[in-house]
Amino acid sequence: MTAVTPDATTTPTRRPTGLDPRGPRFGAAITTVVLAAALVLASPVLLALQAVVFAIGTVAGPARQPYGLVFKHLVRPRLAPPDHLEDPAAPRFAQACGLAFSLVGLLGFAVGAPWLALGAIGLALAAAFLNAAFDVCIGCELYLRAQRLRRA
Repeated sequence: MTAVTPDATTTPTRRPTGLDPRGPRFGAAITTVVLAAALVLASPVLLALQAVVFAIGTVAGPARQPYGLVFKHLVRPRLAPPDHLEDPAAPRFAQACGLAFSLVGLLGFAVGAPWLALGAIGLALAAAFLNAAFDVCIGCELYLRAQRLRRA
């Protein structure tokens, strides 16, 4: 019997796994615009649409939510390859945090407490803006700190 050695035709090529860190920042920029409009217009509809985006990002991951798909298909092909890829767990947790604030905002609208709705939108807007403008992801930082505490 002869041994079969792997070659280019039998070995599948492995693509690097991970998330282009510019994608979540792009998504945060769109989120900033949507949440700013929801805040100015006091719109439960815009907030609900953003909550759906956050829910998809939480369940499927930030790369598979609508803003991530726009980045992947329209923006990333025009950019140089990223310097590094990052674990999608922290951005996914950040999406869950955004979802939580969106749900609190929707609850505020539902029970007639606009102060609660607008406050929740404002906090989510601030977090999205920090990520978009300064690359500071509060949800990601919370995730990383929680992971460190878990290990300790």
